[in-house]
Amino acid sequence: MSQNLPPVDEARLAAEWEADKDVLANLAANGDVARIARAVDVSFRGSEKDFERVLILASQFGFVELDREEDEEGDPFLFLECFQPVDEVSIRALARKCLQIEILCGVEYDGWGCEAQAGGVH
Repeated sequence: MSQNLPPVDEARLAAEWEADKDVLANLAANGDVARIARAVDVSFRGSEKDFERVLILASQFGFVELDREEDEEGDPFLFLECFQPVDEVSIRALARKCLQIEILCGVEYDGWGCEAQAGGVH
């Protein structure tokens, strides 16, 4: 599994981080404890053919397929899920992985999301 991963555009990574900070701030405002690992979903826009390549590559990173749907314009989206915390280091690493998948598979990374985790006993 030692595939050489391409470098990502640092400006694009920085732009993703700006958006990610907003998501993290919203989670924190809802009492989220970022260090708690949870299901995190990511989405990619592309073609069904490209999605097959995404699934092969993403499975090496611990992602599993969650869903496929089309937006209002009929563009297909692939939703993947992984299990991880959402602290800054983890989310920066997630964004880098997703941008590398984007480069290698010819899809467009469309962000991530998760449910807030307040901790405590379940």
